[in-house]
Amino acid sequence: MEVRIDDLTGPEVLALLEMHLRSMSETTPPESMHALGLEALRKPDVTFYTAWENGELRGCGALKAMGRLRGEIKSMRTDPRYLRKGVARSVLKTIIAEA
Repeated sequence: MEVRIDDLTGPEVLALLEMHLRSMSETTPPESMHALGLEALRKPDVTFYTAWENGELRGCGALKAMGRLRGEIKSMRTDPRYLRKGVARSVLKTIIAEA
């Protein structure tokens, strides 16, 4: 599996993010939902990652800088077809290494 920095322009990525936001809004009270939308994920203080295997998007995650020494993991999502296959672990390892 390849985890790489992504520019958030591919149709597969946009569809996964749309599904992520829809799912979050369906299961999280509005006052507790801290998911970032597309424009917020494109800001300079956010690095967005996608996980690919065999040309298919498997999942995503982001690291938002919170000053020089802190960061916050954002927008972690695995495509439902690839749950429990190590996608989130791969994305998280990459984010932690970057942090």
